[in-house]
Amino acid sequence: MTNIPGGGDSITQRRHRNAVLLALFVTIIWSSSWVMIKIGLESLPPVGFAGLRYSLATLCLLPFALRRKNLAVIKQLRPQEWVRLVVLGILFYTVAQAGQYVALSYLPAVAVSLMLSLTAVVVVILGILFLKEMPSWLQWLGIAIFTAGLVVYFYPVSFSTASWIGLAYALAATLSTSISSILGRYINRSKMLPPISVTVISMGIGSVLMLVWGGISEGMPALGWVEWVMVIWMAVVNTAFAFTLWNLTLQTLTAMESSIINNTMLVQIAILAWVFLGESIDLKMGIGLVLVILGVVLVQLKKDRKSV
Repeated sequence: MTNIPGGGDSITQRRHRNAVLLALFVTIIWSSSWVMIKIGLESLPPVGFAGLRYSLATLCLLPFALRRKNLAVIKQLRPQEWVRLVVLGILFYTVAQAGQYVALSYLPAVAVSLMLSLTAVVVVILGILFLKEMPSWLQWLGIAIFTAGLVVYFYPVSFSTASWIGLAYALAATLSTSISSILGRYINRSKMLPPISVTVISMGIGSVLMLVWGGISEGMPALGWVEWVMVIWMAVVNTAFAFTLWNLTLQTLTAMESSIINNTMLVQIAILAWVFLGESIDLKMGIGLVLVILGVVLVQLKKDRKSV
């Protein structure tokens, strides 16, 4: 069918193109967070840094989550629903986000981002164990390519003790993100709360626990004006603002499209880390990075088609 200039199809195409560009813009904002975290960790303790960022982001989103209509629904939540929100907050924020910050204090940004990309594979494995969902041959191929990419990137394995600690925290963050992604989908599918309220409640719970954890293990962080600017910027722009824009793009993009756009962060982080942090990538590491990205995309193909 021929598109009529100014007709419905052209408007739809233009809306879709704008959503793609907006989603890419959001991923650039999120990728820049990795550089800012690495710079901030030079003077801030990791868990306290993460706790401050997500606490301030919660305050920014709070007015939208606690509108009168949403507040009435929150008051009617049952105890088991509160338990799920608390668990989600602990897994996705306290463990996953704090774990990411601690891992970044020990490892290069690209190495941590590669480890966290394991989430796509772990979700498939959890589906086999708990949901009896067997992967397609394409997903098995994706897992194989992903594994090969990690081997190529990290070989030969000669990590220091500090690097092993960073990898342990990155793996904990990956597992927590994987489990919380399944729990988060379950909570949102039940439609017991609007997504913004689910995010703010879980983020608020997780960030408070991060502040307690950081206060006990690291002490209260001493922030100068530079650190305050960085934390506020990351809370307002890289978290609250970017989260809002991403949700806006989800009204137009399919799950498959959003997933592929989100996967571009691996390349973006590598480029930004090279430019701003001096983290060089040789040919072998570059090949590994490409294989990991291809593997992640293949692993998500079947899942995303079902969710479109």
